Amino acid sequence: MSKVPDGFHRVRGHIRRNPKPRSAKRMSGWMIAGLLAGVWLWGQVFGFSESTATTPPADPKPAASATGDR
Repeated sequence: MSKVPDGFHRVRGHIRRNPKPRSAKRMSGWMIAGLLAGVWLWGQVFGFSESTATTPPADPKPAASATGDR
């Protein structure tokens, strides 16, 4: 049999590359889905500060059923 080069190993008669260590910075699909679900739940429970954007008018107009002064 031939010698296997550095960085490779033999598996069932084939030469395969050695696995590389995974980076800790990489996020899985489940982690991303969990973060998106957390943001969505935060928006459902606490809102995204919508109460400051819509303020009621300071001087409301009288209703149509109110009597007018003559």
